[in-house]
Amino acid sequence: MLELREHQRGVIDALRKGFKEGHRSQLLYAPTGFGKTEVAIWLMKATADNGKRSAMIMDRIVLVDQTSARLDKYDIPHGVYQSQHWKFNTTEKIQICSAQTLESRQEFPHIDLLIVDECHITRKQISDLIKNNPKLKVIGLTATPFTKGLGDLYSNVVCGSTTEQLVINKWLAPLKVFIAKEIDMTGAKKIAGEWSPDVVTERGMKLTGDIVQEWITKTHEIFGRPRKTIVFCAGVAHGQDLVAQFAEKGYNFVSISYKDNSDFKRQAIEDFSKPDTTIHGLIATDILTRGFDVPDVMIGVSARPFSKSLSSHIQQMGRVMRPTAEKEFALWLDHSGNFIRFKGEWDEIFQEGVKDLEKNLEHTHKEPTERVKKEAKCPACSALWIGKVNKCAECGYLKPIKQFASSAGEMFELTTMNVEALEIKQAFYSELLYVAQSKNYNPSWASHKYKEKYGVWPRNLKQEPLTPTITTLNWIKHRNIAYSRATRRKTA
Repeated sequence: MLELREHQRGVIDALRKGFKEGHRSQLLYAPTGFGKTEVAIWLMKATADNGKRSAMIMDRIVLVDQTSARLDKYDIPHGVYQSQHWKFNTTEKIQICSAQTLESRQEFPHIDLLIVDECHITRKQISDLIKNNPKLKVIGLTATPFTKGLGDLYSNVVCGSTTEQLVINKWLAPLKVFIAKEIDMTGAKKIAGEWSPDVVTERGMKLTGDIVQEWITKTHEIFGRPRKTIVFCAGVAHGQDLVAQFAEKGYNFVSISYKDNSDFKRQAIEDFSKPDTTIHGLIATDILTRGFDVPDVMIGVSARPFSKSLSSHIQQMGRVMRPTAEKEFALWLDHSGNFIRFKGEWDEIFQEGVKDLEKNLEHTHKEPTERVKKEAKCPACSALWIGKVNKCAECGYLKPIKQFASSAGEMFELTTMNVEALEIKQAFYSELLYVAQSKNYNPSWASHKYKEKYGVWPRNLKQEPLTPTITTLNWIKHRNIAYSRATRRKTA
């Protein structure tokens, strides 16, 4: 039986209110993970229970099948309006429709309520249907309502929970963002405000090795082992190059793109979705931004720069934010520069949602300056620097506080040791001493490991062992794995 959450019931009340106020065509904005499909199913069932007909239009066949499966899950009778589909039955009061079938047949079954999934992807025939049928009630669903002209189709916007609210209530997992080495798009050719796909692919391939190494480093440092990953790559050739270089390091990644046949893509996604899959990650070229629901994905890698497409950036992040019982957060490794490029708009949408269809958020963005990029990340661990604070939320690094003194009428800057930063280094060194003693390592082992992390010897630190944290143990484990692999390559 279909039961809605409180925030889902709230948008149904808001939509009903909008219809009563005369808005016969409304847009429901809600982030990925809100449960827009469940809301749509509830509305269609309520319409059918009142003896009326409804239809939901999907722009991809995989979404048609997924939605039909959800209706079956709730034992709700329906037909599927798609060529040669085994559930084709126009007598049912609920129809799940393929947009392509509607366009090819140039006909539409009689309905009272139309729900348009991913309505930011505007299609002429659907738009004409909405405009030319003034008695038809319409609800558009989207997490990214940035397409120009939506205000001509929808007169009212109902905003579901914001992304921030869903994260707070644990309906979405928060992102832990690291600003990694960026694909250089300086001077790159643009077409209609967006970087040329060929140029993006060419420049993305120059960074393949860095992308692979950053993933290896972070998945071991943070999780202690490889975790299920999606990589959004720069192009088909880039995806293939990433597969090869991940394989060289001993990891199984599968690339899927618009060039692959539907059966291959479906099988790859099904295999990847299994809890015991042997696939470490999927590498996607211009797909997986919609209709992909694998909640136990723990890591997203952004390696496809966008100058204009805020919607693609948001859709990509949404693929890793679906929650599971063990997911405290999702890791986001940004090699594209997109997180900083779109940060202002994303912060606003994250906190406030979308209420205005006329505001142009999908425009070519000016590149951040090198100073802005530098200030956006922690110099010690490359984590996104959150808020106007002096301390990194990830590693505890403290920005030096400038102090000044005067002498003989001249003011000069003092270089001071930050006490809290020293305490962090002391704790790490003490934890290394504990490991060295417990495993009977050479007394100098802790000093060498400390230098691996900080680049200097542990001078003026106390020789006091301390029980290690999981973060330190994971760091040691990763360094040992890296050392073993390097040794095997040398002796091979």
